Amino acid sequence: MLLSLSLLLTVSLVTACGGGNNAGGGNSGGGSNDPSQLIVVTGGTGGTYYPLGGGMADHITKNAGITATAQSTGASAENVRLLRDKQAEIAFIQNDIAEYAVNGTAMFEQDGKIDAFQALGSLYDETIQIVVASDSNINSVADLKGKRVSVGAPGSGTEMNAQQILEAYGLKFDDTQLQRLSFADSAKAIQDGQLDAAFQTAGTPTAAITELAATTGVKIIPIDADKIDAIIAKYPFYVKTVIPGNTYSTVPNEVATVSVKSMLVIRADLSEDLVYNVTKAIFENTDKLGHAKAKEIKVENALAGVSIPVHPGAKKYFDEKGVK
Repeated sequence: MLLSLSLLLTVSLVTACGGGNNAGGGNSGGGSNDPSQLIVVTGGTGGTYYPLGGGMADHITKNAGITATAQSTGASAENVRLLRDKQAEIAFIQNDIAEYAVNGTAMFEQDGKIDAFQALGSLYDETIQIVVASDSNINSVADLKGKRVSVGAPGSGTEMNAQQILEAYGLKFDDTQLQRLSFADSAKAIQDGQLDAAFQTAGTPTAAITELAATTGVKIIPIDADKIDAIIAKYPFYVKTVIPGNTYSTVPNEVATVSVKSMLVIRADLSEDLVYNVTKAIFENTDKLGHAKAKEIKVENALAGVSIPVHPGAKKYFDEKGVK
């Protein structure tokens, strides 16, 4: 009897000391899957994801009890696959691409449904910007027919946006001299006269476009009102957007276009405690992220446009803040 009681006490102590990682563990059931550091995958260095991701990684490292590092990538679609393959833990992604991934549609048809990630929170509007040199004779999306047009990195959200917008004008990729370049490479090619136009889906102002405006000068091509209505009717994840005048130095007038929503997603198997701490570190330091777009990131809007499941750790934080 004494031996049995002693054994029971020993087992209880081991469980109490060793089982802490499994308490409140979100989808993973605990912290056993939590890595020693977090990789935050972003986008190209000329876009908005990369500098914002660097700021977020700094504040996760300072406030969440774990080291985080930002990496430049080909953005949304590549980021989803990096999460699936456990090559990253946190990713920037467009809300439309998240929808394609969880349903196994569009660029994920061959992958099938990907359920390795959940939402960490919505960030800001990502605006589709069609950029040409200021002296270009391109003034409408219809004018892109036959032109040298970049639609972003292969498999990126920008690529899908470009396809859908061209479709509204009765155009396909085959109707253009298609190129798939990063934001920074597109800007350089326009500057060098090697490219006529580039689609860039990013928060405004976008670094690559700001720099191009300062060197070569740019125009942002508007999307016609009837085409905006048709795009939103077919793809409801778009919203009508106006780029304010003087967002870029050579674009004095406002420009009508459409946007999708940027969001952060995180591996579904990470523990609730870790994701809670990461969510708190990001949303309580948005004024210190070092990019103008961070002003638009507000905790009260953190679930806007989110149509995929929210990680329990993030949900715990948003519940505390009264976010619905």
